[in-house]
Amino acid sequence: MNKIIKPNRLSIGDTIGVVAPSSPIINENIDEIEEAKKIVESKGFKVEFSKNLFSNSNGYSATAKEKAEDINEMFANKNIKMIWCAKGGENSNSTFEYLDYELIKKNPKIICGYSDITSICNIIAEKTGLVTFIGTNFKTIATAQTDYAFKESLNRFARGSLKIGSTTDGESEYATIQAGQAEGQLVGGNLSLIKNLVAGKYSINFDNKILFIEELGFETCPTMVSNYLYFMKQNQIFDKIVGLWIGNYEHESKIPLEKIVIDTLEGNYHFPIIKSNNFGHTETNTTIPIGTKAKIDTAKEQKIEFIENCVN
Repeated sequence: MNKIIKPNRLSIGDTIGVVAPSSPIINENIDEIEEAKKIVESKGFKVEFSKNLFSNSNGYSATAKEKAEDINEMFANKNIKMIWCAKGGENSNSTFEYLDYELIKKNPKIICGYSDITSICNIIAEKTGLVTFIGTNFKTIATAQTDYAFKESLNRFARGSLKIGSTTDGESEYATIQAGQAEGQLVGGNLSLIKNLVAGKYSINFDNKILFIEELGFETCPTMVSNYLYFMKQNQIFDKIVGLWIGNYEHESKIPLEKIVIDTLEGNYHFPIIKSNNFGHTETNTTIPIGTKAKIDTAKEQKIEFIENCVN
């Protein structure tokens, strides 16, 4: 098991590197990325785009080697203090075999993104011990309706805040699905990507972890969510974790993610399960560290708290 490595916090004047490990930055995305750059620079940071940020060599994305090269170079560059993933998509896992995990371990720094970036953040944490972050993508800084998620990320990265953002509409709406207490390292993100990391060469360790999951209802119907959860169940993931934190899922059927979870688990697991709408594909997208400890206590109003610093 790798020793936990915490990245240094972000300071005003630091340079943030932007990479695109998933879908290509094309068409309107180019202007959105440029607008996000202006917003971040207005807060006192510098922004540097990776060499292949706007590459679309394959016609559906940059090549796997181009994407990994950009990530490796950003970790190696001493002037870059944080790496922000530009947007999500479908195939960031293509980078896995080309990432230089020893280089990353020796040059720890913040790396952040969500949705398809779940794959990269979790595999880097698994292979190196580096604390990574599931939070807003760089493009979303410009396209979100509010600056909520951007502020959440800066609170985490620059101030080292352990405060978890509010739930939908600012209300405290933590729900207990299954009562209990648990303490463990955080692992998780987008369910469809986490499902792909439960077995095989590029799998992650779920032992004694608090798993957090969310899913994009626009792309994933309840039967597919059921498919993912049963695959995880059949691979003993729910025998290993100590707690489950369910985030945002909005599907036209109005079937909630917690119902599908309950249907899958069939009452056979006794870890605490909580639900909140403050992470995932939602405007209230807080920033969650992978690899540091959290505690679930369903007796409290805010049923989960981060209990270990995630940046130095």
